[in-house]
Amino acid sequence: MGATVPVPLNGPRFQAEPAELYRELRREYGPVVPVLLDGGVPAWLVIGYRELHQVTGDPVLFSRDSELWNQWDRVPDDWPLLPVIGRGRSSVLHTVGERHHERAALISDALEAVDPFELRALAERSADELIDAVCAKGAADLVADYAALLPVRVLATLFGLADSQGPGLVGALNDMLDGRQNAIAGQLHVAAAMARLVADRAARPADDVVGRMLATAARSGHLHGGPGGFTNEEITQDLIVMMAAGHQPTADWIGNSLRLMLTDDRFAASLFGGRHSVPEAMNEVLWEDTPAQNAAGRWASRDTRLGGRPVRAGDLLLLGLQGANHDPQVRTHGSALTGGNSAHFSFGHGEHRCPFPAQEIAEVIARTAIEVVLDRLPDIDLAVPAGSLTRRPSPWLRGLTELPVRFTPTPALGGGPG
Repeated sequence: MGATVPVPLNGPRFQAEPAELYRELRREYGPVVPVLLDGGVPAWLVIGYRELHQVTGDPVLFSRDSELWNQWDRVPDDWPLLPVIGRGRSSVLHTVGERHHERAALISDALEAVDPFELRALAERSADELIDAVCAKGAADLVADYAALLPVRVLATLFGLADSQGPGLVGALNDMLDGRQNAIAGQLHVAAAMARLVADRAARPADDVVGRMLATAARSGHLHGGPGGFTNEEITQDLIVMMAAGHQPTADWIGNSLRLMLTDDRFAASLFGGRHSVPEAMNEVLWEDTPAQNAAGRWASRDTRLGGRPVRAGDLLLLGLQGANHDPQVRTHGSALTGGNSAHFSFGHGEHRCPFPAQEIAEVIARTAIEVVLDRLPDIDLAVPAGSLTRRPSPWLRGLTELPVRFTPTPALGGGPG
């Protein structure tokens, strides 16, 4: 069965050397690892590919209903992981059965109506504006100046938010997902912004993502909570999920892909005009350096066994997405499953996986962001040793704290600050 002493789900190795760490955990513990969350709260981390497939593919045995958790009496109201773990059935993440399918369809339909050509143009325009602000300087931090700002700027337009709200949302989303002392405050900031947006769109309808969600709810004839309807509070909670899942993982996808292309000789041609390897680099990141390192969670609805471990009713199982991507059952050490192979867990699996329209939007934003950097910043190069780059401390997401680069100064396209 492997070792039984729980592993704290934090520390520098989760950020600095996760591949080696997951190999050690798999060797010592097997595919299901006992872990301790902040405050000594126990859980299981599922890092086996087959076991994770089983957990995400059986929503009855491994439920998304967090009310099943047998540790709630140990969790304080200000627990910093609460915004991600969640409680109750307020959002689409924690609903189950038919209600989940209804809410997921509401989200997917609203996102699917986004015109892909308009999305690409919006992402390119937003990326150019951000590059304009730094291109004449000859140096930039592609995280703080670019990747951390671009997705939320695009999503704000798609959702109907004012551009001015973007920077505040970035900080709040980071706090919420980093799982530290400001996590609850970050969640409250995002929730307030989404509630104001829903109220404003209810008063002034528009053809954007939020407007379409409200229109669908209104057409159901039960806007205020009747059978089959959707309340404004439900839509607000789902928008929090959509913004959190849409911005920071996409920002980290951009940053991690640019880091790979700037530090790996296989992608050198792309830095000087080539483009064929941009999607290859992005897909390799989803296998090797995925933004969504771990995800919460599933709760066992009854006693069972998983990967040789005795899982009790109400136990929390965390989805070790990065660990499962490295499982030797699906790959050998050192091999890169790139190209067209997308059998990774980076978007999840099963009925609670990231909706396909959301995946497509994230991919358009990320690919456009990378291509604009390569188009606009000639002879771009990393400005610090690759080994000095550091990662944010989040137990959930894997992203860079900064990505300093240098390049030949160029004029701005739009006559802006650059």
